[in-house]
Amino acid sequence: MPPATQVDSARTGQIKHLDQTSTSASRVFQPPEIVRKLSPEQRDELERKLIRKIDSRLLPMIMLMYILNYIDRNNIASARLAGLEEDLKLDRNGTQFSTAVSILFVGYLLMQVPSNLLLNRIGKPGKYLPACMVVWGVISAATAGCHSFGGLLVARFFLGFVEAAYFPGCLYYLSCWYTRKELGVRTTFLYAGSLISGAFSGLIAAGITGNMDGARGLRAWRWLFLIEGVVTVGVAFVSFFVLPDFPRTTTWLSEEETALAVWRLEEDIGQDDWISAQDQTFWHGFKLALADVKTWVLLVLIFCNISAGSVTNFFPTVVATLKFNNVTTLLLTAPPYVLGVITMFANAWHADRTGERFYHISLPLCLAMVTFIIAAVTTNTVARYVSMMFMISGLYSGFTTALAWISNTLPRPPAKRAAALAFINAVGNCTSIYTSYLYPKSAMPGYTGAFIHNCVMAAVAVAAAFVLKLKLVRLNKRLDRGERVEGAINAAPGEAVERGFRFLV
Repeated sequence: MPPATQVDSARTGQIKHLDQTSTSASRVFQPPEIVRKLSPEQRDELERKLIRKIDSRLLPMIMLMYILNYIDRNNIASARLAGLEEDLKLDRNGTQFSTAVSILFVGYLLMQVPSNLLLNRIGKPGKYLPACMVVWGVISAATAGCHSFGGLLVARFFLGFVEAAYFPGCLYYLSCWYTRKELGVRTTFLYAGSLISGAFSGLIAAGITGNMDGARGLRAWRWLFLIEGVVTVGVAFVSFFVLPDFPRTTTWLSEEETALAVWRLEEDIGQDDWISAQDQTFWHGFKLALADVKTWVLLVLIFCNISAGSVTNFFPTVVATLKFNNVTTLLLTAPPYVLGVITMFANAWHADRTGERFYHISLPLCLAMVTFIIAAVTTNTVARYVSMMFMISGLYSGFTTALAWISNTLPRPPAKRAAALAFINAVGNCTSIYTSYLYPKSAMPGYTGAFIHNCVMAAVAVAAAFVLKLKLVRLNKRLDRGERVEGAINAAPGEAVERGFRFLV
């Protein structure tokens, strides 16, 4: 076996060769020699093998990391039922508890854009994301040591501040490994973690609360934070050795696989992706994102979809209006989520298979509008539960396709894509500031105002998707005429025009 220094030297030479091949000003737009020598059959076989290799390496780990990200963020709701309010002497009307919940989003919103820009600059997502996970796991575990409302606020703020790195960072990370037509399903795998965590976090909390309250002198809520935080740190350490960085910079692929992984992305867009830290400008990408009209249309689409999806934060409360007992109510919340996961994967798979985006986003939202209307006009048990069964599917089947549409629509430069993903996700999550007030107990059992609001938000999201479709169709026609798309709507980079790049609509 060759010494490590020889392997590193060979890898360095390989990357330098790829850099020279990719960045030479005089280079004709064509694959590197190592890919060019492959027959079409050999390339297809190698690409299928490469995608399977990337999927098996990335997807299970990023899903598990996001499940823990979501659990650590929302376990305060379970802690409330396990004695947190009593031990910390929070006020009885719930105002302090609500503040502790919402303060997380202040840190969450502040850090998303800077974190993604920093990630893009560093070029080591396989190290950066696990490092952030270690920190938020430590903070989550340390929450078990809180003895006052002020301590809880500090812990929650910094938990959100650090957790903010993960979701937008992962969206950007996936866009650096997969082509535009492959992103929808992979984004769905990532987002499925949030729905899966919703199904299992309650079971975990119930087990800890029922069996560990008072163990070693600690209340159940302290054990909840401690155990889930320690598990998060453990998984983070494992992810250091599992997650690769960018295709160009990783040592995890063979020379042939590295060349094909880099070329696939370049061929898909017409321009290479991440090259080196020196080529990434920290704030330039953010300025480009803000100057692009498409960023703002996508922002409206995501903001309204997330706002309409606020019902999921109160789904057990809404299901409780069916007037079953607590156990039955909790059981009835599970089938809509199961159906939601199934339809989300099916819709994303078909969107990637066809390359179509608008209808795969707007039709599920139209279904959500129908369910909101039914829920708003009747409290009939059967009709209402049928609407709830399809409510989650309508809200989330197209949401991951919408997230993938951001990377599809703002593909290059990578700093711009990273900034846009973080900015849109951060502003979209601002809905958490006001939507919690849509479901007061006084609005039971109809919650008519909340459902009307959700229906309107879904309609505006569909309108935004239609506006974006028209804009992209117009840009594609310009590309058909051989025109270059530049300026505020610069998103047809490099040689993409000559190579037939078109926006996915």
